[in-house]
Amino acid sequence: MSGCIIWGNHSSTQYPDARHATVGGKPALGAVDAAWVEGEYISKVQSRGAAIIEARKLSSAASAAKAICDHMRDWACGTPAGAYVSMAVKSDGTHYGIPEGIFYSFPCKCAGGEWSVVDGLAIDEFSKVKMQETADELSEELSLALSLL
Repeated sequence: MSGCIIWGNHSSTQYPDARHATVGGKPALGAVDAAWVEGEYISKVQSRGAAIIEARKLSSAASAAKAICDHMRDWACGTPAGAYVSMAVKSDGTHYGIPEGIFYSFPCKCAGGEWSVVDGLAIDEFSKVKMQETADELSEELSLALSLL
C-alpha cells in the first residue's frame, strides 16, 4: 500500500486518509467499503497507541522509536520518485488551509536531506472536516503552551 496519509496530530484526532492510497497500483478505496473506512478504520488508527499498550501491557515506545527511525531514513535518504510519506512539520500556513505555526503531519517528499509538502492533492469535504478537527486541537495545544511562558 502507498499513498495513505496521516494528517495532523498524533492523537485521537489524527486523520488517516486512505483516499489517495493505492494497493498494487489500484485505488484502495475501490477494494473496501467506504463506510468502514470513514468509521472503524479511522477509529482503529486513532486509538492504535492505546491498543498497543493494552496488547503488550507495556509502553508503545518501541512503536514510536520505529516510526522515528523510518522518518529519519526517509528524510536523509529521500522518498522514491512520485511517492510521499507523512511527516509532522511546522506549517507555514500555505498548505491545505492549515494555520501557520503548528506542527502538523502532511504528505511530504524528501530529497537531498530536504523535505517539502506535497501540494495539490484533492481534498473532499469529509477530509476537510477531519483535517480541521486535528488542526484545531493542535492550535489549542499551541495556545496553551504559549500561555505558560
